[in-house]
Amino acid sequence: SGVADRAMMIMQVHDELAFEVDAAFAEEITAEVSQRMQAAAELKVPLVVDSGRGANWDEAH
Repeated sequence: SGVADRAMMIMQVHDELAFEVDAAFAEEITAEVSQRMQAAAELKVPLVVDSGRGANWDEAH
């Protein structure tokens, strides 16, 4: 099962996405979402994705 089964996107602010995920899957989901975002389009420059995790918006930054 993938992201859709274990994570729910709860917010998008500008170029940021926030997901609600069980802590047991946080590392795996972070890696999968980051990979999907980087591969979303073929461009002449790379899409760089930074990620953070936390119990709330403040901790994730």
